[in-house]
This record gives sequence, C-alpha cells and structure tokens, in this order.
Amino acid sequence: MKLIVSIAHALLFARWRQTLVAAIGVTFSITMFVALLGFMTGLNDMMDSLFLNRTPHIRLYNEIKPATLQPIQQAPPYRNGYHFIHSVKASGSRQELYNSLAIMEALRIDPRVTGIAPKITMQAFFNDGAIDIAASVNGIQEQQESTLFHFAEYVVKGEAAALVKVPNSIILGKALAENLLVDIGEVVQLTTAGGERFPLKIVGFWQSGIQDFDKVQSFTSLATAQKLLGKTASYITDIQIKIKDIDAAPAMAREYATLFNTSAQDLQTLNAEFETGSFIRSLISYAVGITLLIVSGFGIYNILNMMIYEKMDSIAILKATGFAGRDVKKVFIYIAMSIGFWGGLAGLILGWLLSLGIDQLPFETTSLPTITTYPVSYDPLIYTIGAVFSLLSTYIAGWLPSRKASKIDPVIIIRGK
Repeated sequence: MKLIVSIAHALLFARWRQTLVAAIGVTFSITMFVALLGFMTGLNDMMDSLFLNRTPHIRLYNEIKPATLQPIQQAPPYRNGYHFIHSVKASGSRQELYNSLAIMEALRIDPRVTGIAPKITMQAFFNDGAIDIAASVNGIQEQQESTLFHFAEYVVKGEAAALVKVPNSIILGKALAENLLVDIGEVVQLTTAGGERFPLKIVGFWQSGIQDFDKVQSFTSLATAQKLLGKTASYITDIQIKIKDIDAAPAMAREYATLFNTSAQDLQTLNAEFETGSFIRSLISYAVGITLLIVSGFGIYNILNMMIYEKMDSIAILKATGFAGRDVKKVFIYIAMSIGFWGGLAGLILGWLLSLGIDQLPFETTSLPTITTYPVSYDPLIYTIGAVFSLLSTYIAGWLPSRKASKIDPVIIIRGK
C-alpha cells in the first residue's frame, strides 16, 4: 500500500497543473455549496423565527359559530325528519373563555407547558377628526408577552414596559401611527364596538415587518382592555400557550379543546403553507449545490481519463513488473480521493469564510427592524453533507477511469511502442 501511495503521488505531481485544476473545481463547488446552503438555511430560520416568535404553539379561544343542533331538530315532532335550514346565524355565543382563571391554573401545572400568556382581542375605531380608522386592540400582559413572544423586541420606539407603568396607555402599530399622524406622548381617541369613547396615551410604536398588519394592530395592558370593554378582571378571550415539544401541538390542542370545552388552534395547522415554502426553498438550494458537485465530478473524470491515456506506458510497466489490475485501480482511486479530500477541505474552509463575510454584510430594512445583517446558518449538517458529497462524487469520478486502467493489457501497449 505504501508503494501504491508513492506511485499515486508521483502521478499527481507529474501533471500538477491538471491536478490543481481538478482540486480548484472541487473547492469552488464545495465553497458555493456551503455558502449557498448556509445562506438559504439562515433565511429559512429567520423567516421561521419571525413567525414563531409571535405565534403561540397552541391558542385557546371561543370560536363564534352557529349551534350544531338547531331548535327544530330538538323538537320531538320533527326530531326524526330531514331538515333543510338556510342562513343560520350564530346565537348565544360569546368570545370570553369560560372559567379562564381555572384553565390557566391547570395549564401552569401541566409539565408539558413552558409558559402561557392571556390576551384580550377586541375591535375598535381610532378617531382621526371626522374619520374613524378601524383597528384591532390587543390587551396583553407585557412581561409574559415579551418573555414568550419577544414583544419588546418589536417595539421600535418607546418602551414596552410603559404599558404597565403608565395608566390608560397604548402602543400603536408604526404604520397605524403614521396614518393617524401622532407621536409618543400624544393622546388618541378610541371608540369601542359598544360605542364607548376613551382617551389613551401613546407610549410606543410596534413594527412586525408586515405593513398591512402594522396598519391595524395596537396593544394595551390587560387591565386597560378590560376597562375599555367594561368587563371584570377574569375576562379573557385568548390563552396563548408555549409547549416543550412543538411536534405535540396538534394532539395537545385536541386534548385541551375537549378538556376545557373551547376552540383550539395549533401551530402546525396554522403554519402548513409557510412550512411548504421553506421546504421548497431548501430543496432548490440542495439541488443547486449537488449540481455543482456533480459538475466538478465530471471535471475530475475527464482529467483522470486524460491522465490514463497519457500514462499508458507507466501503467503497462506497472502491470508488467507484477502489479495486479486491482493495484492499478487503487492508484487512480487514491488520486481521485486525494483531489476530493484536499479540494473539499479547502472548499469547506473557504465556504465558512464566505459565510462569515455574508454574515457581516449590513441588511437594514424598515420592514424587519430586528434584522441588522444577512442571515447565515452554520449548521454542522451542511458541512457534513458537503464533505460527504465531495468524497463521494470524486470516488465515483475516479472509479470509472481506474476500472479502465486496471483492464489495460501491458503486452499490447509495449508492442505498440
């Protein structure tokens, strides 16, 4: 084996320019594979985090819907008949969660739950002169909301904690504040769906990165929202839940819906289309990266093929002096694997450095206030896949020429010379 390695080294350095070209091809392919996959994975992770940061794993609420059984279906004379009922309207439903305090207490002692955040969702109008601007007001507990859903990170001006410190205060979506032409410290007039009008002091601006969403969102404290609606301290419309195992969300949502007699929405159901987009982006990135590796493999194949034709004399001498076909095959496979190993190693290092460079590029946009540089992932799986594919593609590229070299008849070659 030592002799085979020394012969392979001699053949490698005898045509060092061809060897260098093949290694550069592998290096370039691996570099672009690592940088492209790192950037696309980082982008997917960023998009996922933007969604997951603001989305509960499970949401408990009361869905407004018509009763399953209508009065005529419950009347004894018509119970067994066929019922054709049109334009059914919801009746007797309310948004408030029944026995919300007991539900939250039960969730706090559930070992599968990492945190809960109560919330009140209500519709209201902001009065801008003679014009009323419709918006959604969210009553929240600022500390829990910031801990579980990073609420404070999206407050781009002002302070999130001011909702608790300043009575009758509100944080407006940045786009909504621009429509109202107001600034921090000013007072806005809010009219509830019940017709009650309240003055609220602006203590901050919030920005999610979605312009249409920011035009209708505003936040106030839970106590202030209850005051606006004229409700007691137990009035809650939503309970947002974070759990340890996100994959268990669908099953736990069904369990909670049955146990607490509420409607439940899980993250997977809400996030299905978003995950499909992330999967397609990753698939395209892997396809492009693997294509680069296959192209570099063809380059190695061509170079080794040319090397075999140029080294016919050397191969014939090796076989004439007692080297078996499998030994000759090992020589050329070793050459291919050496090119793949060193070219791949250089590609991994350059890909990492290129990823570091991309990670330092400033990426500032008003739609994503929490992002300052381009997102890049340094997942070890990307580097592992790059290393495996560099060795695998070069092995396959070297196997075919080495098989041809192992079958050369030395007598024919020497006779021709």
